[in-house]
Amino acid sequence: MSKTIRIGTRDSELALWQANTVKSQLEQLGYKTTLLPVKSTGDLVLDKPLYELGITGIFTKTLDVAMLQGKIDIAVHSMKDVPTALPHGIVQAAVLKRAPVEDILIHKGLDFLENQGTIATGSLRRKAQWLSKYPSHNVVDLRGNVNTRLQKLENNDWDGAIFAKAGLGRLNIIPENTVRLDWMTPAPAQGAMLVVANESDTFCLEALVNLNDTETEICTKIERDFLRKLEGGCTAPIAALASVNDSMLRFKGGLFSLDGKQKLEIEEEIKLTSVEGFGEKCALKILNNGGKALMAEIKKSISG
Repeated sequence: MSKTIRIGTRDSELALWQANTVKSQLEQLGYKTTLLPVKSTGDLVLDKPLYELGITGIFTKTLDVAMLQGKIDIAVHSMKDVPTALPHGIVQAAVLKRAPVEDILIHKGLDFLENQGTIATGSLRRKAQWLSKYPSHNVVDLRGNVNTRLQKLENNDWDGAIFAKAGLGRLNIIPENTVRLDWMTPAPAQGAMLVVANESDTFCLEALVNLNDTETEICTKIERDFLRKLEGGCTAPIAALASVNDSMLRFKGGLFSLDGKQKLEIEEEIKLTSVEGFGEKCALKILNNGGKALMAEIKKSISG
């Protein structure tokens, strides 16, 4: 184990927490590692919503380039930020055991729920589902790392903001004034951490297989297959969650209009032994039930 594994990561507090988790697990197995933090375009450009930037993998592209140039050996990502198609030469090496998947609302009091209110989020998926439930509310864009977003919520007169529970939990900064949004379906692969490596790097691939959680790998694959078939990414409000219960896998997915007025949802269960292609099949049912037209509307609205 003479090689030192160079771990690439974004330099936000949450990204560093994730990278250090992988670092620690590898070192416990006897591997030598070092961290190489970089700043991504997604971290640098904070004055535009993600969908307006028009870049696939805005949080991962910088690390992809560094890996292909031989500057890092592996990269650690929040899996929900990773495009469903990895760059040529880069492969999925490990998916770590998943953290809590749900979204939470951090609020300044809940009286606004029954009246007019303003909620902040940078996610089209969260915005669409919130407006579907609270059509009279206003939703404003919120970008930046976790601490930046928490500070923006404090500095503005918004009623609340939506966060992934996993990110706040990892940093141990979940405030008391939170509500679990158990009615909101999460983003595909929310709460999961992905480690990628060069496809020809057998040393790193063999090391990382020890970190892989099979159940999380199966569930996130189905969710991301669903996303890929719907032609999603950051540019469409798409939600998906797969979970395992004994020998069964349960799936819930949805495609929403940008204003939340239209929603196409699916809930199905299948034996764990029969999950091959299941995510794509669920997506096809959505597409054939009005999804194609809705996706066309969404793309037209965003590009126009």
